[in-house]
Amino acid sequence: MREALSEAEKAYVRGEVPVGAVAVLNGEIIGRGHNLRETLKDATAHAEILALREAAKKIGDWRLEEVTLYTTLEPCPMCAGALIQFRVKRVVFGAFDPKAGAAGSVVDLLRDPRFNHQVEVVGGVLAEESGALLKRFFQELRMERRDGRVD
Repeated sequence: MREALSEAEKAYVRGEVPVGAVAVLNGEIIGRGHNLRETLKDATAHAEILALREAAKKIGDWRLEEVTLYTTLEPCPMCAGALIQFRVKRVVFGAFDPKAGAAGSVVDLLRDPRFNHQVEVVGGVLAEESGALLKRFFQELRMERRDGRVD
């Protein structure tokens, strides 16, 4: 999870919402990602999806059945869908997302038995650190907007 936080810091420095993710197989990081939506002008450029894409490329298969994804924020519905489609074994996340969380906060797509694959979920790991980074980012963004420095 510390590596995912390191990825989130990279997003923060770039002015992106500070979410980071790493995909781990047999104790080895095989994919990394941090939010790049603004940089790439791509709404799908979430940390989780970028890490999963890199992991699939590295192992040469879209099936990530033995992979654990560590992410600093509870996955949104899009990322939860990607976790299901990639057949990820487990997701471990930091902060809960009461507005868009799809691993139990708003909906629980990852453990819904109606899907052909369910993902094991562990939430709240290093939640305080993950949440603090997000809170700091949004506080700074609000201050910049209030001061007229951001559109």
